[in-house]
Amino acid sequence: MAKEIERKFLVSGDAWRTAVTGSRRLAQGYLSSNAKATVRVRIFDDAQAVITIKGPTIGISRAEFEYPIPLDDGLELLRLAGENVVLKTRHIVPHAGLTWEVDTFEAQHAGLVMAEVELESAGQFVDLPSWVGQEVSHDDRYANASLSRKPGVPAVDPDAA
Repeated sequence: MAKEIERKFLVSGDAWRTAVTGSRRLAQGYLSSNAKATVRVRIFDDAQAVITIKGPTIGISRAEFEYPIPLDDGLELLRLAGENVVLKTRHIVPHAGLTWEVDTFEAQHAGLVMAEVELESAGQFVDLPSWVGQEVSHDDRYANASLSRKPGVPAVDPDAA
């Protein structure tokens, strides 16, 4: 079974920008999202499409199945998502042997910048870059599926470490 293990953080400052090795624009629409599964369609740079099914999150892990689909099908599914669409640019930023993905959000989430890193195991050590801020791995408000249902940028908890 395919498994996604990732940690998510808010980004503090622009220092990450000097280390970017590539970027892609993403439009992702959520067709279904509930306690059992999330179904998402994602369009990369208006040129490629994938459909993803994710299981429930347990800690920082969950089942994930992703498959390429024809672009025309992806665009039609994106239309079916209606308003439940997130627009962002994903920047690849290597740091300390790991690949970080820094997402700069657009449209109704403009101003939100998050970084995520995929891991081999939930207990894997992560050398945090200086530009990461508050961890939001367990805060559902920062899940893209949640963002797709609610415009705006979630408020940062000033008491969080």
